[in-house]
Amino acid sequence: MGFVAPNLAAVAVFMLFPLGFSLYLSFHSWDLFRPMRFTGWGNYRQLLGDPLFYIALRNTAVFTVLTLVPTVAISLAVAAALNRKLRGIGLFRTVAFLPLVASTVAMAVVWRFLFTTDGGLVNLVLGWVGLRPVPWLSEPQWALISLSIVTVWKSVPFATVVLLAAMQGIPQHLYEAAMIDGAGPWRRFRSITVPLIRGALSFVFVITVINTVQAFDQAYALTDGNGGPETGTFVLGIMLFQNAFRFYEVGYAAALAWVMFALLLVLTLVQLWLSRRETQPW
Repeated sequence: MGFVAPNLAAVAVFMLFPLGFSLYLSFHSWDLFRPMRFTGWGNYRQLLGDPLFYIALRNTAVFTVLTLVPTVAISLAVAAALNRKLRGIGLFRTVAFLPLVASTVAMAVVWRFLFTTDGGLVNLVLGWVGLRPVPWLSEPQWALISLSIVTVWKSVPFATVVLLAAMQGIPQHLYEAAMIDGAGPWRRFRSITVPLIRGALSFVFVITVINTVQAFDQAYALTDGNGGPETGTFVLGIMLFQNAFRFYEVGYAAALAWVMFALLLVLTLVQLWLSRRETQPW
């Protein structure tokens, strides 16, 4: 018991107490300076009647879809490419994993310069192939797409590591037997690789959804924390930050945080239920 006591104390201080205190705050009105005032479910009722909440919820849902699909698809392709014995594959793996160790804020600032409408590298490349400049950060729909591109670039390495580890655990004799039966590379990938890494795919799906719903730092650095042009990148993380540290409505922000937790819990449980249902024999 003495060996685990420090760890239990750390969990209680740094996890259980903040969670309990934030839940307590969500039922109070507090601006960090004056005494707390109990409001009951007032913060939650105010949140459900706030039009900005539904804008943030819509943007977060679109942002999640725009990020989730490319992340899973690109990670699968990169993991399959890295799961081969080729000359120079070690260098390719190093380059592929570089975004994983980069600072999110720093790389978002770099991407902000790349997405500059006049003189940005992305638009310069588009001009070389005869395309017009794209207002990446000045129009709402393009700003959300830009945020998704940055998040995909940051998310792919971690998802690739998880999927690559799962692929390397697949017995090689299954592929050899499939090759003897005449199965091509795509058939082996679809019939052997994907079914046997379904658990890893489910994990990547859940983690990607959690990271996109909680996204804040890249959105703040890319669009100055104001929700972008015409609330184009006004996601739940930005709304939480503004209410807590700009408007000092800490109780309201805590209520929003617990609503985000409830949404993530429901999405995670649905995904786990679907993955278990797919693996059950008929």
